[in-house]
Parts: sequence; C-alpha cells; structure tokens
Amino acid sequence: MNVRRYLTPLSVLILVIGSSWSIANDGAANDGAANDGTANDGTAPEVTDLNAKDVSMQWEKNIPYLQKPYFSTQPQDMNDDIPVGTLGLDGGDRELILAFANEVAKEPNKDRKDKTDSLLISHKGKLIFELYSRRGRQNVPHFQMSITKSYTAFALGRAIQLGYLKMEDLGNPVIDYLKDLDRSRLVEGADKVTLEEALNMHSGVKLVREKIMKYREHPELLEGQKQIQAYFEDSQPIPPAPREFGYKAADPAMIMQVLEAVVPGSAEKFIRKELMGKLGITEYAWQKDTSGLPKSAAGSSFRSRDMLKIGMLIRDKGKWKGEQIIPQAFIQRAISPVSNAYGANDYGYFCWHRILKNGEQEYPSIELRGALGQFTFVFPEQDLIVVATAHGVMSMLKDIPVRIIPAFGKQGEQ
Repeated sequence: MNVRRYLTPLSVLILVIGSSWSIANDGAANDGAANDGTANDGTAPEVTDLNAKDVSMQWEKNIPYLQKPYFSTQPQDMNDDIPVGTLGLDGGDRELILAFANEVAKEPNKDRKDKTDSLLISHKGKLIFELYSRRGRQNVPHFQMSITKSYTAFALGRAIQLGYLKMEDLGNPVIDYLKDLDRSRLVEGADKVTLEEALNMHSGVKLVREKIMKYREHPELLEGQKQIQAYFEDSQPIPPAPREFGYKAADPAMIMQVLEAVVPGSAEKFIRKELMGKLGITEYAWQKDTSGLPKSAAGSSFRSRDMLKIGMLIRDKGKWKGEQIIPQAFIQRAISPVSNAYGANDYGYFCWHRILKNGEQEYPSIELRGALGQFTFVFPEQDLIVVATAHGVMSMLKDIPVRIIPAFGKQGEQ
C-alpha cells in the first residue's frame, strides 16, 4: 500500500460523504469498565474503509467522535509482534488506571480541557491497557508533529547499524556529506556544524524574518540540497561550539539530507524498508518537504500501536525481535540528557529527557513529544511505556507522574 500521499480536500469530502464513516465497534467498553459500556467481541473501534495515505491533520478533524470510549484491560493480540497481557494480573492497579481512563475519556468534561484520543500502557514488555475515545481509532494513524524528529534520528541510527555511517562520523561536519553545496557562499562557521550538534539542536543556524519569508514565497529555492544551502548561506554567522540550544526545523532537515546522501536509493525508501519495515510498521504516512525529502521536523502519521513499537525499540536498547536494528550506543546517546534545553527539560538526539516528580518520588523519563498531543514515554525504572494521542490541549505531561506511574509501584515492583 502506498502511504506517502494524502487526499486533496475535495477527495476527503467525497470520502466522508460516500462512506458515511464506516466504523466497527463504535465505542463499546469491552470489559464494562466505563460508561456502562456493553460487552463486545473485544476488538477496538476502527474506520473500516481507511487507507493510511488518506490521513493528515486536516483529515483527522472530520473523524466523528466515538459514541462511547473503548477500554480494554486485556488488549487483543493483533499478530503485530506486540506482546499483550492483562492489567492487574501483569502489573498495575486496575482500579487506579480505570478511574483515570474514565476521567480523560469523559465527554463533555468541564473539569478537563484536554481531548485524549488514545492511551496505551505497556508494562514489562506487555501491552496491558488500551483506550480509544473521541477521534481515536486503533487502525487510524495519528498526525505527528515534533515527534517526527525522533523518528528521523532513529532512521540515521539505522543507517549506522547497516554501515553507511559510523558512530565516530557523528563528529564530522554536516557539509562533508552534501556535495551539491556551494561552500564559497556559506556563512562563517557553517563548515563546523557537526551531525551530533544537529541531532542535539545545537547547529547555531539563525535566519532573520525577511529571509524566511523569501523562501515561503519561493519554495523552489529549497529543492534538494538547496534547502541546506539556504540555511547555511542566509543564517547569521554561526559561532564556535559550544553553542546554545535552539529548537528549530533546520537541524532535523540537515539529518534527513545526510541520510538521503549516504543510503542507497532514497531516504524515503530507506525509512520504509529498513526502519519501519523491520518493525512491521506498514500503515503510516510521511509527508514530503519542499526539498522533496520526507519532512523531518513534523509531518508523519502513525497508529498508536506503532508508536508503542518505537517505545519498545528504546526499551530494548535498539533491538527488535532479537535483531539489533539501531546500535545500542546510538540509542543510549539519543535518549540521554546530552544537554539542557531549558528548565527541567534535557535533550539527546531529537529526544527529550526529564525527571518527573510526584511529591518526593522522582521518575526518570525518556520522551518523544509532539505539539497538540502525541507522546511516547519510556520509564526505565518502572519498565513502563505510555503512549498517548490527542487533539487540542493535553495535560498528560502532568498527569503521568501523578495518575499513572503510582499505579505501578516503585521501579516496576508490581
């Protein structure tokens, strides 16, 4: 299935009118856990006529809310290489989790402004809780904002595992891999920006507003490696390292361009075959950037269960089904607090690292985060993975240390 393109607004309208949104198991809570949900066959709600290439942020707005939220404390084995278990029996306080799930899924809820669409919890390697509410569907990829940066980093890690780069190459200048650049026109310091600095948001690239507007009006100036030419040519002079943390689209774009330059074929095909394909992730979408490459700062779409697979890859130190997909050294560096971004937020390779707190309790947290609510959290001490998606405001960042982690005791003791 081709999942790289999206429907036009007209074809979205035709789809909505023509299909009347065929939905299976529209919101029954399969274990009677919430809203007096009636029993069903245990399958989560789906859009039955979905083609993953149809999905975009705008497309998602047309998905009707489920009539009732779907809860499962014993998720179904979907033959997708995700082990499943039972909440309570395989860890976690069932009543605490269900009480929280009822709260976030309630609609309308005057006490909460967030709009949670899905919530998945994996403990000790088993998926033990699954929730879909509002626009959430088990088979619908959710549009991903900045969490796309994390996937871009892992794609580069996959290239290292296959020998197209080495770990020590991360200390090399980005421009060494981009042969189409006109070095004579680059600003001072551009030749010193390394791959690792880009992965850690320390390139130092800064564009003034008039330069940005020029490229918005003439996107053809950003095709291919001209995208990086523009960043390095029109940036203010780049100071020597160490530079300040700067969260911007330029840095992941550099990594995607290097990936395109070093792997056989294209970055898009490499990601599809060698990263997502290895994880059994096939129903996803990834928009093209103005450069013609996959977008790297935001623009992918993944199902909640597939987001969990990325969390499992982190948990298992880059291994999937016993095979080393990404070097352990790269994964460790990616999820480590390489530098401080701001406040309590540390940063690795396009991944966040924080210490969450609940009273005197502290929980080291590895976080893949996207604006408006796409999160994959990995808590090593609790052997816990939490995946959440939402539209609009989401307070899950504050809820997890108070409402979810305490249900699993200390350091995975349950």
